[in-house]
Amino acid sequence: MSTTRDYGTEIDALAQELRELKQLLQPLLTSRPAESPGFLSSDSPLPDSSTPEFDLLGTLFYAGQLRGHGGFRLPPQQRQVSELLTVDSDRGAKVLAALGSKQRLDILTAVLRGPLTGAELVDQLHMGTTGQLYHHTKALLGADLLVQEERGGRYSVPAHRVLPLLLLLSSISDLLDTSLYMELADVRNHAGAYLGEELAEYDPHHLLWAVLENSLLEHEAGYCTRIGLIMQTDGSLTVTDNGRGIPISALPDSRTLPLQAVLTEIGKRNTSASVLVPGGLKGIQMPMVNALSSHLSVEVRREGRVWRQEFKHGIPQSEPQRVGLTQETGTSMTFKPDSEIFNASFSKEGILSRIAEIQANYPKLDIAVY
Repeated sequence: MSTTRDYGTEIDALAQELRELKQLLQPLLTSRPAESPGFLSSDSPLPDSSTPEFDLLGTLFYAGQLRGHGGFRLPPQQRQVSELLTVDSDRGAKVLAALGSKQRLDILTAVLRGPLTGAELVDQLHMGTTGQLYHHTKALLGADLLVQEERGGRYSVPAHRVLPLLLLLSSISDLLDTSLYMELADVRNHAGAYLGEELAEYDPHHLLWAVLENSLLEHEAGYCTRIGLIMQTDGSLTVTDNGRGIPISALPDSRTLPLQAVLTEIGKRNTSASVLVPGGLKGIQMPMVNALSSHLSVEVRREGRVWRQEFKHGIPQSEPQRVGLTQETGTSMTFKPDSEIFNASFSKEGILSRIAEIQANYPKLDIAVY
């Protein structure tokens, strides 16, 4: 037995449900105080090219919510990009300079976790003396970025400054890699510090020896038995080994994958081998090889998978990509010394001569040059 549906009644019921839902959402959509600038209400049409408010550079829309003790909600807001790009640069630079001190950032992030006394800050931040703390807290208090309960009392961040600081820290987190890329650019601008200050012509083989040194360390650790050097027709060179492969999984306290960190992070935390060139002031690690190469690609075989990542002048062109499965382990690295820095090319005779010396020191290591 069939029944006839009353579509008109069903549509009326749906319309009533939509009206009720709108009534429930309306308080959330209109909860922003009327005096707050830049708010786009639920009834406001989006600007288009025919309206005076239209910004050719675009409009930034954002909202948010801070959960936890003292949490609050940031209602939807909008800012015209053209206005953001015409902000007073002198005052903006002063704001960034005021926060550009490591000690001041440490103080702010510490008290954002919870109010602290001066003694507690000195202890947590290992400042040594209260004089150092006083110098920075005085500036932060004057900038309305800190408040103190009473003289000698606990410091905290004013409520109206919490969200801007958290948004700034979020932006800093997204821009952390730019500091690495600036350091890599500095390597290119001061190549002589790594390749020999007094040399008229830089030797690209130093980059090869630095890459090869990492494979030799794997052999010394008991994991690598074969190394291959492949001279490519475009002037690049590939070094491949059957070691453990550079780790891929990020550590619990880091957002940067070890593979990328090994190739971009300059400093004592870098675990790659370092080779000091005669006449050079600083050792060549993998980030320097990366920065001084016009392009570099790395392939890692580890934990049953094959991963690949590409770089240009040291800057990643993508995240590490999983490109296959394998039962092998090891690392293959192909790099081309930048022609803007190196005039010479790789010499097979010079490479074979050096490999003969290495094999004499490591008789159980098989090294082939192709």
